[in-house]
Amino acid sequence: MTPTIALDGMGKAHGHLRLPHSRDDSAWGHVMIPICVIGNGDGPTVLLTGGNHGDEYEGPIALHDLAYSLEASDVAGRIIILPQMNTPAFLAASRTSPIDQGNMNRAFPGNARGTVTQKIAAYLNDELLPRVDAVLDFHSGGKTLDFLPFAASHVLSDPAQDQACAQAARAFGAPYTVKMLEIDDTGMFDGAVERAGKTFVTTELGGAGMARAETVAIAKRGVRNFLVHLGVVQGKVEQAPSSLLDMPDADCFTFAEMNGLYEPVVDLGARLRAGDLVARIWPVEATGKPPLGLLAKRDGLLVARHAPGLIKSGDCAAVLAVELGAA
Repeated sequence: MTPTIALDGMGKAHGHLRLPHSRDDSAWGHVMIPICVIGNGDGPTVLLTGGNHGDEYEGPIALHDLAYSLEASDVAGRIIILPQMNTPAFLAASRTSPIDQGNMNRAFPGNARGTVTQKIAAYLNDELLPRVDAVLDFHSGGKTLDFLPFAASHVLSDPAQDQACAQAARAFGAPYTVKMLEIDDTGMFDGAVERAGKTFVTTELGGAGMARAETVAIAKRGVRNFLVHLGVVQGKVEQAPSSLLDMPDADCFTFAEMNGLYEPVVDLGARLRAGDLVARIWPVEATGKPPLGLLAKRDGLLVARHAPGLIKSGDCAAVLAVELGAA
């Protein structure tokens, strides 16, 4: 993969990461991944990414807006912006790449001689991550989940890195801030960044395969807050009320055990007790059959739910989190 602009230049430049990809309709074709680099003076280098999954839109909107509106004179350091890092998936409005069915967030550290998704991951891992001090990777629920909007950091073994990530997540200023214990980060961008010792923040901002004005506004405010917090952009962090959430164990997650018609019984933000009904799954092969009730396994706040009307066995149906007070 080759950048068409200098990654260490000064000023503002728009270009592409160009990845050769020979295919039926273009023998010498390329995958073209948009990139913007804004550099000015001394300061941290920050990588901002969206479109890790191609059906998540708040991040790409906020980052295209930032790449258009932010000037080099506003920056102290360097900002690398990839609004749609998995461009093939993004253009297909798909979670995974239509070229190789690769899930970008399960492809790290990548393989420079592998599939298209593996090559993109390898470039980020080998070429971009060593250049940067901090990463903000936007996510939302895609087509299959819908979330209360939150920013998150992970529980890390290094106290200084753990604190830096938690402080940056709080500075983002989402309505909810989550400290997550990552049980298995195999192949994830998160783990690659954190193992490299960088400050890392991720988000879940809505979902259901769309963007809302509310969640786009949170994304735009949050990315500027993140940059101000790190000292790359001048100004003050725009404070907003945020509640701290924890997802401490597997009981936070409810999964479907049959196919059927998904009926939500409560909406996002509902406070539930263990044993409360979260949703029903109706059999669709015939009428006259009772639904399967999905029950909360613990007390908590409903922070995510299945989005489509139909659900399959094994799909995530609902996610609860524990409220810990103001962040």
